[in-house]
Amino acid sequence: MADWRTFNVVVLGVGFLFIFTAFTTCGNIEQTVVKSLQNDTFTGSGYHSLGIIYGVFSFSNLLAPAVVAVLGPKVTMFGSGLLYSGYIAVFYEPSTWSFYLTSVLIGVGAALLWTAQGQFLVENSEASTINRNTGMFWALLQCSMLFGNLYIYLEWNGEREISDSSRKNIFLSLLVASIVGTLCFLALRRTRLPEEEMLSEEEGQSLLSTRVVYQHRASTALYEVKADFKTMLQLLKTRNILLLSPCMAYSGLELSFYSGIYGTCLGATTQFGEAAKGLIGISGIVVGLGEIIGGGLFGLVCKNNRFRRTSVVFLGMVVHFVAFYLIFLNIPDDAPVVFNTTTSKSPFLIPSVSIALLCSFLLGLGDSCFNTQLYSILGCVYAEQSMPAFAIFKFIQSVFAAGAFFYSGSTLLTWQLLPMVVLGFSGTLSFFVAERIHDVDAAYTEAVE
Repeated sequence: MADWRTFNVVVLGVGFLFIFTAFTTCGNIEQTVVKSLQNDTFTGSGYHSLGIIYGVFSFSNLLAPAVVAVLGPKVTMFGSGLLYSGYIAVFYEPSTWSFYLTSVLIGVGAALLWTAQGQFLVENSEASTINRNTGMFWALLQCSMLFGNLYIYLEWNGEREISDSSRKNIFLSLLVASIVGTLCFLALRRTRLPEEEMLSEEEGQSLLSTRVVYQHRASTALYEVKADFKTMLQLLKTRNILLLSPCMAYSGLELSFYSGIYGTCLGATTQFGEAAKGLIGISGIVVGLGEIIGGGLFGLVCKNNRFRRTSVVFLGMVVHFVAFYLIFLNIPDDAPVVFNTTTSKSPFLIPSVSIALLCSFLLGLGDSCFNTQLYSILGCVYAEQSMPAFAIFKFIQSVFAAGAFFYSGSTLLTWQLLPMVVLGFSGTLSFFVAERIHDVDAAYTEAVE
């Protein structure tokens, strides 16, 4: 049984690796691709599409647990994978209506996929293996930022325009990767729930027992959703959630920036010449390296209590502010908003590829600082209410990411960096206060005991 559980975790990670190799790469390049498609029949915006995805995702999280409880995680993940594949397939022959329709569908699919993933990982883990299994899964997932972006670099390096044949080749390859990842879910071995085992023993695998199981699942799911929603409303009023909300909101803004906006800016910078489009892929790879190194490093040092959470968050703020300042100097101000494929303005410095890639690494490293510590403090403060607490985190993060994508297509780079600086500083400060309050409460509880 233990061997099969490990097999399930590895297959789960491989499935997510393939699916998010396709989706992460798509998000990184889609605004650049969409700008090359602007014509009388296609008027979509990559930024608006990503905004729709994150907006729908944030609200779909409220209902996703009920769907997963009824269908089971394996079926839910397979269906969600098909929705991801459908979104990728639209780029082969784009049309505005299908582009936005699949954006809505993938937002729903993302909520279902991540909820099912969490449940399946817990079902296949024990107290002694949960950390190992989580580590294996996230290591495989983070590698998704490397392979697809490397392909983009090899395909686009030296290209000034995105041809139809190049677009079709890329998205056909990404579609294949997404389908392979979806098919991986079919190889997962089913983990049977206690009520199913009881029914199997008493009644056998009859149609009646199966119907009873699904009825039990549906009633239990409805009750749990109501209970979790009430708990979320209660937690939203708590002091710690209110203090951590600015930091959660900031994580959403910087998520949108590094995952879809910054790569577009690099591809639109005229001064990079023929290297501009290829830089989108290299930038995605370097962001991924920053995420992987940061996640591993900060997970290790914080586990050994060598650094406090506040130290890591402060480092993340400094790293991001350095990146924002260098981007402000190195990238033209109109890079996010140009309607053709190149910029007309000149930045303060002569654009440097080395500085651009350094900023990519710093964006990934800083993102890992904030996210690892938000997960850590929420897990400590709300150990008994972790699911509603993390749902609030993903809700706030996704709402702000969606908002950022909607205004990015019409806002100069300077005015996109400024709110991130303001919210990053206030979010870090409020995180410090929340951590201090948690330490005081913990010390008081220990003294009382």
